[in-house]
Amino acid sequence: MQFPINLNLVGRKVLVVGAGRIATRKAQQLVPCGADITVIAPHVVAEMRGLPVTILEREYAAGDALGFRLVITATGNVEVDQAIYDECEAAGIWVNSADDPDRCSFTLPAVVRRGSLMVTSSTAGASPALSSWIRARLDEMLDDELADLVADLAAERARVHALGESTEDVNWTPIIEELAAKRGIRFGRTLSEVTS
Repeated sequence: MQFPINLNLVGRKVLVVGAGRIATRKAQQLVPCGADITVIAPHVVAEMRGLPVTILEREYAAGDALGFRLVITATGNVEVDQAIYDECEAAGIWVNSADDPDRCSFTLPAVVRRGSLMVTSSTAGASPALSSWIRARLDEMLDDELADLVADLAAERARVHALGESTEDVNWTPIIEELAAKRGIRFGRTLSEVTS
């Protein structure tokens, strides 16, 4: 059983080892989170070069992971990934090795975003394909207007705080339903409706 968590990576140092298609996809997911990303790889695809990352075009060397808060490997080389995993574990650094749950101290869920709203699907690394399939269905089910609903609710939450009240005492359900109705957001579509 894994513990779900959302990390605040703004300004925090993240290392991506590898610069192929999969590593590039991981870096693309990190960029909007404001992470300070360094990429180490002997060969770098053009898409990676276009990202706002620091690229060290060389092989990974022992000690490269030290000083980073988070490490993601996508080298396709089990020996390199194992060395990185061992180094990170010894240093207490969270590490994910793409498509290799045995060399992960955390796994990455499939994500659907609507502004600040983030809905994830995870199988704890057992079946990334199923997580991706569920993400695609969720993407079809979730209205784009949910981003605006989050902003509406953040404003209402700030109003409650400004009154010196706790948001823990508020019954949010009718407020959410009223604001959703004003925006024309419909809840209740089923997975079968989306997939049929």
